[in-house]
Amino acid sequence: MRSYIVDSFTNQPFKGNPAGVCFLEKEISNEKMLEIAQEFGLSETAFLGKTDKADTYSIRFFSPKKEIPLCGHATLASAKVIFKNTTQNDIHFITSENIDLYIRKLDEEIIMEFPVYDTVDVTVPSSMLTALGLTNVINTAFSPKNKIILLEINDSILLAGLKPDFNALVKSYDNINGVLVTAASFNKEHDFHYRYFWPWAGTNEDPVTGGVQTFLAKYWSVKLGKKKMKAFQSSDRTGHMTVTFVGDKVLISAQAVIVLEGNLVAFENK
Repeated sequence: MRSYIVDSFTNQPFKGNPAGVCFLEKEISNEKMLEIAQEFGLSETAFLGKTDKADTYSIRFFSPKKEIPLCGHATLASAKVIFKNTTQNDIHFITSENIDLYIRKLDEEIIMEFPVYDTVDVTVPSSMLTALGLTNVINTAFSPKNKIILLEINDSILLAGLKPDFNALVKSYDNINGVLVTAASFNKEHDFHYRYFWPWAGTNEDPVTGGVQTFLAKYWSVKLGKKKMKAFQSSDRTGHMTVTFVGDKVLISAQAVIVLEGNLVAFENK
């Protein structure tokens, strides 16, 4: 099985968010894909399959804990590998939920077209804020489709310094995938900053997250009155992207760097 590790949302190796990318020559079980994702130990690993169309691939995403319906950085990583190894400049990925993700290359940038989802009001317990190291928030919202809570705070420097108590965080709320904390940028290089914590469904922190732009881009577009914005994820590895909110779609533009490629040999079903 041809496999790769790709750092997404960065133009530098060992920054951004590393994703596994595996090309399936034949079907394997869900259990085997989960085991492979656990072996890679990254936030997500993407599994790509061929279809009857040369420009279209099936794609599935697994964290070390479970299958994830949609993932931004593993989609970007997969596109990077395909564009490097073929002459294609635009492709389609079909997800497990039958969402058609249109991806195109423009010089070194890869532009992904993702759906947009709404948020609703939500009340969060004080125990969640305490676990995150927060005393107050500007606003709270919830993305039902993604099962993610959004918390806006007023200090992007505080955001970068958060050191959550992940055991307490998991106990503070049930039946969600994660919590996203965001703040307006303190500099002119970006419009907003964010971090994503998801010990319920994956790793403690996702270094750079593209999938949350399905609701975060609209949130900041409405708040800032802008369609095109620069986003920065202030995790230890850091990462950045440009997001453009266009009705029922969000365009996510970013770069990625391939850092490892090889053959995964121990994957046969027993």
